[in-house]
Amino acid sequence: MLRRDDIRNVAIIAHVDHGKTTLVDVMLRQCGQFRANELQGKCILDSNDQERERGITILAKNIAINYGPTKINLIDTPGHADFGGEVERTLQMADGALVLVDAFEGPMPQTKFVLRKAFANHIQPIVVINKIDRPDARPNEVLNEIFDTFVELGANEQQLDFPYIFASGKGGFASHDPHATEGTIQPLFDLIVEKIPGPEVDPDSPLQLLCTTLDFSEYVGRIAIGRIRSGRIKRGQKAMLMKAGNVNQQGSVDSVLVFDKLGRVEVPEAEAGDVVAIVGMAGVDIGDTIADLETPVALPRIEVGEPTLSMLFTVNDSPLTGEGQFLTSRHLKERLDRELQSNVALRVEPTEERDSFIVSGRGLLHLSVLIETMRREGYELAVGKPEVIIKYVNGVAHEPYEYLVIDVPQEQLGPVMELVGARRGEMIRMDVKGVYAHLEFTIPARGLLGIRNRLMSGTQGEAIMHHNFHGYQPLRGDVPRRQNGVMVSMVQGQAVAFALDGLQQRGIMFVQPGDDVYQGMIVAENARSDDMVVNPCKEKKLTNMRASGSDRNILLKPPRLMTLEIALEYIESDELVEVTPTKIRLRKKQLTEEGRRRSERSSGKKVSV
Repeated sequence: MLRRDDIRNVAIIAHVDHGKTTLVDVMLRQCGQFRANELQGKCILDSNDQERERGITILAKNIAINYGPTKINLIDTPGHADFGGEVERTLQMADGALVLVDAFEGPMPQTKFVLRKAFANHIQPIVVINKIDRPDARPNEVLNEIFDTFVELGANEQQLDFPYIFASGKGGFASHDPHATEGTIQPLFDLIVEKIPGPEVDPDSPLQLLCTTLDFSEYVGRIAIGRIRSGRIKRGQKAMLMKAGNVNQQGSVDSVLVFDKLGRVEVPEAEAGDVVAIVGMAGVDIGDTIADLETPVALPRIEVGEPTLSMLFTVNDSPLTGEGQFLTSRHLKERLDRELQSNVALRVEPTEERDSFIVSGRGLLHLSVLIETMRREGYELAVGKPEVIIKYVNGVAHEPYEYLVIDVPQEQLGPVMELVGARRGEMIRMDVKGVYAHLEFTIPARGLLGIRNRLMSGTQGEAIMHHNFHGYQPLRGDVPRRQNGVMVSMVQGQAVAFALDGLQQRGIMFVQPGDDVYQGMIVAENARSDDMVVNPCKEKKLTNMRASGSDRNILLKPPRLMTLEIALEYIESDELVEVTPTKIRLRKKQLTEEGRRRSERSSGKKVSV
């Protein structure tokens, strides 16, 4: 096997908010290949609307930068644990990785996750200690913590002798001096070229290309993206598409594109080591191998971790349905099938009811991003309560556990310990970093549902929380459910201020005057633990003794507005979140009071009128 010296394939991996996309911005601005007006704004690669709104990277991105005679293919990956599937498959294209670590926070759960995957793929890591211009930065201590993390993950002697550099993505510099305050990003470019090996190539062997990413164009259809492992690929070449289950399909390569700066350019031929986009192989899926037609040999398929959370996706049958463009079960199934082509960590299973599906993913954010994308595309659906996936090992029920890390001011330590302890969390480690306490727990995944809002309330918004999948362990006991019941509308119409004024004394409203409501819709949170059937459309009765404007003025508190994630965490098993392009509503599965009473008699839950 030979190594190409003109290419470096590098993935950028780190925990969420440690500055991956910001560092890529600096590398783009200082590489000397762009005019000033070509790079506008911040987080240039976060082009997706949700990525910009949420401030996180959701999809992996490929770009290429020429540094002298060397072409650097950069892969920006997500940092959130729920999108670990993106990281796992994109690492297949890389020979090296920039492991970013915050100069104050140090290695976090996702840092350990991506490092473990990098070691499994024999990737050469370069540690970049980012944000050294923070006032509370402790770069030398963080460097020692990273070394301890490498030892903990079973790194060999060569991996323990990792190269490292200090940087500030915001300041736009990198340096081997941890106390530097200015400079350029050039030392990082030099370190990439020097320390990360070029790809191993065998140009004379038969073609092998593993599809690790899918793109789609309305004009040319599916576009397979991956790195050529061996051989060459040419425009117009006949090739074999090797799919799962030993299924082979002959196809033709219509065009070959390589990454250039922020886009792609067509080339007549590419060879082993290049990261390419292939047009023309209809029916290609992630994990398929594009191989030589005469001597096809499949590469190992991508192994992605199993989902841990599932939700019910069903057709919206509320009286207010019709706001969206795509409403039927056929539309819902087609959209989920299309998502499966590119979202390798997702699973979709049919249910006994023809208009419902069980959708499983890595976490609540993973599934909520899909739901939000669908509603913006014009889809309308109802979604059930998230449930963890239980596995049975030797007849014993096991549930997914998360590794939870919380940084909180020391005076707010009590509420955190009480809340996590009540949800079956067990402390593993506790350190002090300045005025902050650093806590590490293992906790059942079902104990994390709804914990973020309660944690923010209990610590006055001071807590910083991260978590990552830890593994399956035996069930640890019951987790507290929602303490408050809800108020359910008994009528259909528009909410009236007079009725809401009376109801707000008994709970927290979710609707305001003029909002459309229907029978079975949840309009408020009850102050008591049981559900209450109410009439939010009740108007003030007029008589010959009083007028509508008399008596006291009505002062309504602002309603609690539910985001999609908060709504999904809030509902119970007998409730649904109604998602339309314009509204997010809460409702009961059984819209009528009689239907709810029949199901509640079996569960023992009380309903008051």
